[in-house]
Amino acid sequence: MGLIRLLMSDPAAFVMLAVLLLYSVIFHEVAHGWVAFKMGDETAKWLGRLTLNPLKHLDPIGSLMLLIVGFGWAKPVPVNMENIPAPQRRKGLILVSAAGITANIIIAFFALLLWRLISPSPDSVIYQVLYLLSYINILLAAFNLIPIPPLDGSKILMGFTPESFNRILYQIEPFGFFIVLGLLLLGALNPVIDVLQYGIITFISLFLPS
Repeated sequence: MGLIRLLMSDPAAFVMLAVLLLYSVIFHEVAHGWVAFKMGDETAKWLGRLTLNPLKHLDPIGSLMLLIVGFGWAKPVPVNMENIPAPQRRKGLILVSAAGITANIIIAFFALLLWRLISPSPDSVIYQVLYLLSYINILLAAFNLIPIPPLDGSKILMGFTPESFNRILYQIEPFGFFIVLGLLLLGALNPVIDVLQYGIITFISLFLPS
C-alpha cells in the first residue's frame, strides 16, 4: 500500500519513483504559477513558488498520504484570477488551469521521444527512468483532466460554461477532495482515467517519430 511497501522491498526503486513523482508534480504546479504570472498575476512569484525547490512545494499531509495509501498531493500554487485583467479572465482561467496538464504531457512526450530514439535495454536504469517518467506524467495529466473540483479539469470547464453552472462547481469545491478520494477508493474513476490516458497517449503518438 502506498510507497512504504516499495521502500521496504526495494529502496533504490523507491528513491527513483519518489524523485520522478515529486518533480513531475512540482513542474505541474510551477506551470500554473508561471502562466498566471505571464497573464498578470504575481501571487506565486511573491510567495516564492516559481521555483523547483521541493521544500517550497511539499505538503506534509499530502506526502504522508502518498506514502501510506499511494495517493497524495503537493501544495497548490496560489493563483488570484482577480489580478488578471477582466477581459482576459476566462481565457486566463483556461490557460492557467491547463498549464499543469500541458507541462505533464510535454514531459511525457520528451521521455517517450528519448525512449524511441535511444531504444534502451529493458533491464537498464534509463529504461526504467523513461518508462516511469512517461507513465507518471500521463497519469497526472489524465487525473487532473477529470472535471471534478478542485481538479484542473473543472477549472478548464468553467472557462467555457455559464456563471450559473460555475456557481454549482464552486459550491461543490469545498467537498471536492472527499468526493474525488471516495471515487478513487471505490474505483469509480478508473474507467475515466483509462480513457483519458488512452487519449493522451494517442495525442503524443502523433508527434513521435515512427
